[in-house]
Amino acid sequence: MRPTEAKMHVRKEGFDNLSPAQTRTRALEAGAVAGMAGVVAGWLIPRGPVTTVEALITVVAALAVGFAAGWLMRSRWAMLLAPAVFMLVFELARMRVQGPTVDGIRLDNLYGVMALVAGRGVDALLVLLPMVVGLVYGIALAKRLQGPPEPVRKRHWLRRGFLALPTLAVVALVAGILRPASTEAILGEDGEPLTGSVAELVDVQIGGHDQSIMLRGVSAQSPVLLFLEGGPGGTALGRIRNSGEDLEQNFVVATWDQRGTGKSYDALEPRSTLTVEQMVDDTLAVTNYLRDRFDEQKIYLVGSSWGTIIGTLAVQRSPELFHAYVGTGQMVDPFETDKLMYAESLADAVASGDDGTADTLRQLGEPPYADTLDYPVAIASNAKWMDFEHGEDYNAAAEYPASLFVGEYTLVEQLRGMAAIAETFNVLYPQLSNSDFRVDVPRLGVPVYLVEGSHEAAGRETLAREWFNLISAPSKKYVVFESSGHTPPFDEPGRFAVLMDDVRIAAATAAG
Repeated sequence: MRPTEAKMHVRKEGFDNLSPAQTRTRALEAGAVAGMAGVVAGWLIPRGPVTTVEALITVVAALAVGFAAGWLMRSRWAMLLAPAVFMLVFELARMRVQGPTVDGIRLDNLYGVMALVAGRGVDALLVLLPMVVGLVYGIALAKRLQGPPEPVRKRHWLRRGFLALPTLAVVALVAGILRPASTEAILGEDGEPLTGSVAELVDVQIGGHDQSIMLRGVSAQSPVLLFLEGGPGGTALGRIRNSGEDLEQNFVVATWDQRGTGKSYDALEPRSTLTVEQMVDDTLAVTNYLRDRFDEQKIYLVGSSWGTIIGTLAVQRSPELFHAYVGTGQMVDPFETDKLMYAESLADAVASGDDGTADTLRQLGEPPYADTLDYPVAIASNAKWMDFEHGEDYNAAAEYPASLFVGEYTLVEQLRGMAAIAETFNVLYPQLSNSDFRVDVPRLGVPVYLVEGSHEAAGRETLAREWFNLISAPSKKYVVFESSGHTPPFDEPGRFAVLMDDVRIAAATAAG
């Protein structure tokens, strides 16, 4: 036997030729390490890592677990065993929590796939990728220390090349996780930050939870506008950044990531306290923070879709805090709206010969639904509500999910943004079953402006107009934007900014 062959033989004998008992023991040890990691993760972060700190700790821990399992088992089979055991135990350990991203997997509609990707898909990226890399290094080091090194051969260079790719991927992932979120300064004509302007991301204690607000305005002395995004579960930081520059000229625009959304996703738990009433309380708490921060007696409140629900209720409770209420895509009775939109979608599908959509809708039946992932299929799949000529300054980057990819979000917030929508909607939307502003809100003590798009769904617009005709207010105005649908502030942002300036002037005139 030649020396090289002898070295290879010694290495093979020392590493691969294990007794069945030794093989089982090592497999059990590796599985135990992965299983314990699954228990800890399932207990501490049942919805997976949702903050930068959690994500960074998760990646480092996954590398360590993978390395330990690879070292113990000393076999490439560990790359299958350890991740499989971890995921199985993790799923079992988090069975106590509920929600679209942790419940049973649904592949029968786009929104089920979205929940899968934003939930378990992100978990796999942050856990399984670094775990596999750790496994490879653990196996390699154990193999190296077990016996003399193997002679360098072409296939070994290929192995190193294949290992380099996932290693670089983990390095890039960590670098992305560490990227801080920020909002760009508002610049003057000289290209320098404009003196007296405000451009900040702040975390504020609201309702016992840290919640994020983006503040932007050409002048910190301008009146304050609080924007409430739709959903429940939506985040508007990226939407306002892409379409809100005109608003910043005459207002300090405060875009609040409500509890359980966007940058405030980690405030989702405990879900038992995430109620519509609490969201109204939070709206008033944010309002008072803004009043104190900018020394204003009153602010302007703008709601979009779901934001009009908590906005209307906040104004009803404390009208003295607001100059005016502006509802865009106003909601009045969400569950009646759902039924009207379902009927319209089904009728349109039948009329157009779209048998597939018609059959899907018939199988779903009329809302309400026990599974909230069915709602978008029934009430958001009608193309005519989205396929229309928008305003000239419309920016498609203000739509989901593109709006998540701005610097105001960290990488984890971007990856989890759609999960936040699914999870928060799942908690809050069913609570609206008895909501009807035609009965519950007959009067508001501030000027009321309803801004509806001409392409808005009839199921929303009809009820909004009914409520507008019924409501008593110091003054009220119903405005139709011809090139808008459900979201006029983003369908025609320039025109909406002009309208808000008119609202501001009217309030100043009324105040004397």
